[in-house]
Amino acid sequence: MPVSSKCRYIRLEVIDGKNLQVPSDRIPAGIYVSIDVDWRTRWKSTIGVLSADKSVAWGNTVTLSLHGSPALSVEIRASYEADRMLGRGEVIGKLKMSWDELRDHGDGPFDLSFPSVRGVHPSLMLKTTVVHTCDNQNGALSDSLIERNIARDTDAGHAHLAKYVTSKTVSHLNHAIQRFQSVLNHCPISHPDRATALTNLAWARLKGYIRHDLQGIDATTSLFRDALALCPQRHPDHALSLYNLIKSLNWRYNNKGTAADIREAAQLYHELLPLFPEGTYLHSIAAGADGVDYVIGECNELPIDASDEGVHFRRVVLELCPPGHQLRPITLDKLSWTLHSRFEQRGSIDDLDTSVQFDREAVSLCPEGHSDRGHYLNNLAFSLESRFNNQGKPNDLDEAISLHEEALRLRPVGHECRYLSLGNLGIALITRFNKHRDIDDITRAVSLYRETLMLCPPGHLHRGTTLSNLALALITRYDGLDVSEDLNEAIDRYRESLWLTRLDDPQRHVYLLNLSSVLCSRFEQTQKNEDVEEAITLCQESLASLSSLHPDRWLSYRWLKEAYLSRYRILHDPADLSLAIEHFRLASGHPTQGFPNRIQTALHWVAAAEDHKHDSVFEAYQGCLELFDSHVMTRSSVISRREAATAFDGAKSLPVDATSCAIRRDNLRLAVELMEQGRGQQWSWASRLRTPLEDLQSISPELARKFLHLSKHLSDAQGSVASTDRADADRAATEYRRLAREWEAAVAEIRGLPAFSRFLLPPLYEDLQVVARQGPVIILVASQYSCNAIIIPTSGDPHHVPLPSVTLIDLTNLKDRFARAIRQASRMNPAEPRKDLIVLSRIIWDEIMLPIVNVLEHVLKLKRRSRIWLCPTAAFTSIPLHAANPFITKPDRSKEPCLEDLYIWSYTPTLSALVRSRQLMKKRVPPSFVAIGQGQPGAGKGKELLAVDSELELVYKLVPATANRASISGDAATRAGALEALQQNTWVHLACHGKQDRMQPYDSHFVMKDKHLTLLDIMERDIPHAEFAFLSACHTAVGDEETPDEVIHLAAGLQFSGFKSVIGTLWEVDDAVAKHVVEAFYKYMFRDGVMDCTKAAWALNCATHSVKTKVPLEQRMVFVHIGV
Repeated sequence: MPVSSKCRYIRLEVIDGKNLQVPSDRIPAGIYVSIDVDWRTRWKSTIGVLSADKSVAWGNTVTLSLHGSPALSVEIRASYEADRMLGRGEVIGKLKMSWDELRDHGDGPFDLSFPSVRGVHPSLMLKTTVVHTCDNQNGALSDSLIERNIARDTDAGHAHLAKYVTSKTVSHLNHAIQRFQSVLNHCPISHPDRATALTNLAWARLKGYIRHDLQGIDATTSLFRDALALCPQRHPDHALSLYNLIKSLNWRYNNKGTAADIREAAQLYHELLPLFPEGTYLHSIAAGADGVDYVIGECNELPIDASDEGVHFRRVVLELCPPGHQLRPITLDKLSWTLHSRFEQRGSIDDLDTSVQFDREAVSLCPEGHSDRGHYLNNLAFSLESRFNNQGKPNDLDEAISLHEEALRLRPVGHECRYLSLGNLGIALITRFNKHRDIDDITRAVSLYRETLMLCPPGHLHRGTTLSNLALALITRYDGLDVSEDLNEAIDRYRESLWLTRLDDPQRHVYLLNLSSVLCSRFEQTQKNEDVEEAITLCQESLASLSSLHPDRWLSYRWLKEAYLSRYRILHDPADLSLAIEHFRLASGHPTQGFPNRIQTALHWVAAAEDHKHDSVFEAYQGCLELFDSHVMTRSSVISRREAATAFDGAKSLPVDATSCAIRRDNLRLAVELMEQGRGQQWSWASRLRTPLEDLQSISPELARKFLHLSKHLSDAQGSVASTDRADADRAATEYRRLAREWEAAVAEIRGLPAFSRFLLPPLYEDLQVVARQGPVIILVASQYSCNAIIIPTSGDPHHVPLPSVTLIDLTNLKDRFARAIRQASRMNPAEPRKDLIVLSRIIWDEIMLPIVNVLEHVLKLKRRSRIWLCPTAAFTSIPLHAANPFITKPDRSKEPCLEDLYIWSYTPTLSALVRSRQLMKKRVPPSFVAIGQGQPGAGKGKELLAVDSELELVYKLVPATANRASISGDAATRAGALEALQQNTWVHLACHGKQDRMQPYDSHFVMKDKHLTLLDIMERDIPHAEFAFLSACHTAVGDEETPDEVIHLAAGLQFSGFKSVIGTLWEVDDAVAKHVVEAFYKYMFRDGVMDCTKAAWALNCATHSVKTKVPLEQRMVFVHIGV
């Protein structure tokens, strides 16, 4: 290209570079281009970041003068400093060319190729333009040559190190180290280039160490560490200094195996990776197989450390494996095991829940066909089993067995890990047998373990565990099916497994306890004292090996109390009973064991104390009730709380048995307190989140606001129905427990105030007696030990009324006879006499209510037509106590008075429910009335109720005109419409189908046009201004048989949501006949034109009297009043 004499400049654009390989294989901070025109002028591009494909984009421009030197030198150099450079860095490529050669490429971009570096030719893309003036654009830099000794030595060191790497000549390494050491000697601590000098020397030493040409990795690592200390966060070279130290730590770990090095490397990578942008060469190296993946893999090989530091370390490693990372499944697995191990040491359920979550994710990342799926299935199943054993959630056990079954299918006969899956499934089947007593489960478990033992011959690593598991299956079958030969084989198997266990085995205490348990069983059979003596010694040895908070101390306490109790039953030494009770106390109170096991222990304590008439019986009952309350509180939904309450044999009768115990020991005040503490726990827990706080607000407004805030969040966190996604359900449960702990802390803070020491604690008798201010309350106690009544008077101590002729069996028979009589009556003509019902009503009068009435009349001097409240428990809840009637005609042809002639009766589910309703009566608002009816519910929802519309019209007319009245029926009577009406009105009349779901009482419902209006829907509403509800529907005041003392029914739900006075029904209502009762009720209710819900019991009493000639007996009995 000819150039005129006036055109003496060329503008050179450095566009980009490719294949930029560093000869020394060191990681550069960046790459730059250097152009030397003559000895006075050198131009440097900016330092560009090397991309993952080893390219750099610059876009720098310089205008060069054609005057002077006939040629120029172009160099590509690696810089090991991101900002201030020491020396010129390492040469990647160098070319000399004339101006003519440069101009010959024309005006378009062209590639300039450099000599090969490690088999690859670096290249630059350049562009030249002839210009007439010098403008030095785009930040071009013109520097005069400055030579300094340390810069020269640094450059020489880089050159020697590059030659060493490419030629493997050790002399070059020695020269490089000498040069870099000289530079370091001239860079004292305060020198700005000291960090660079330290790093250069450390890299040369590390290269020599990697190639076994130099020793002293510790000194090298110290150099890198010192350099990092001089490059703190925000220093331009901080990231590269981190990487250099990691590299040295990795090599030291690789050769020395010091776990601290690889752990530190993981921590440093956690800080490093966010500093290297994706797409850069630095990121590709750090995040690659020889970088962080190597560290993750080595960390996953480290032993499990269940300390807090160990868990934190595993979390750091997991954060190095984002979703999609190939090592994420195994890293999740390691963190899960670490959390599980910490749970086993400390008993924190949060650790176990989180372990389950991580196991679930690991399984999800290994779909069918993945080689490691069986491993992760087993681990998830194991975590679920542990949670079942700790929390008693039945779904966990069912899912665990399903997962073990799938894992076993993936390990057919001949698979090297089949023995593991056989053993894991066997344990789960034993657990399920203990819960459901299905013989097939235990038979299969024994069979699985015999196959496992064949796969673990003498010398096999897992033979001891397999022997122990087989022994467990055998002793379980012995306990369940009394297969006598199983007992001795179990002892032999346990002895062999213990003999194979090392003294330092962390699970040795389990083997000791296993052998102890079967020796106790044999002692009870043979009464050989040496068996029980050895059992006690083994338990004590186990206990001595465990820390004070180790969860398995519970097992030691448990088997010690069994051993002492077994010996007491045979030898009758009081000291053994005392020792057994002490270990009951320790086991039930062990804080790191799950509530289910502690509750089971406390229930056994109750039984033992009752059987042997021990003075600790009250302590046992109270401890059991407190544990139940704490256990229920951990559940995040009302349904799961009911599941928790029904999961224990013997728990259903606990409140009444505790009350009976107090009665038998003449402590009636305590009897009342225990009854209230144990009954209605579902309502009690839910009502705590709606506690009135007027008194607290006046003393500590800030604490009151905090409590209200936490109560709302805790209430919102309660899922009515468990999520179908089990991982979501696990996360929700963990969050719920976190909120519950904060709520408990706030409660503890409130109890620290002088006047609030018993805030939300079980009420004392003095607190409960306020319930009787408007009339005595009669608690009817149905226990396996005795049946009694307790009358709480307006003042003074409670009165005990023994019911000696009544037993639990009698009450069960009475309930069944009533059910048959009601069914028979429903098929009879209204005019036919209800002979069976009359006989049953006489029994209720003679054997139950007459002794109570005698005390009311002759001891308490209660006037006729006074108010009384009935609070039935257990089997009494299924009997219409209000229907008690002697059905006797006196000689003067008058009738002997029945209960409803003598008193205005009402029911209350619990004493606290009545107290709460009366407290809410203070918040009255102008009344509004709504009548809701649904007589045509649609196909599959029940028969058509022909009298509903006329019933609504009748009720509407009877309501005082001064009230705000409304009526909803037909298509408007939907679930949403009914809920809105309940919330917006103080008085409600509901006429529709009602159904009590006996399997899941929270699904009990009123039938609306579209969807059911369920008990859960009602419970979730807080309607403090509500006053009265008339439930003209079937089965609205019937609790479920599984938990009768929880009193879970529609009427109780309305009372809980805010309605102070409720009329419900005990069985099916004939809507055509019941209309007469409804009409009479409202006529009496509104006789004086005033809407007062406290008159409801009196109005119902009058109504049932007035319709005797129109309404058959069972349809008058069906209606009951609950509340104020």
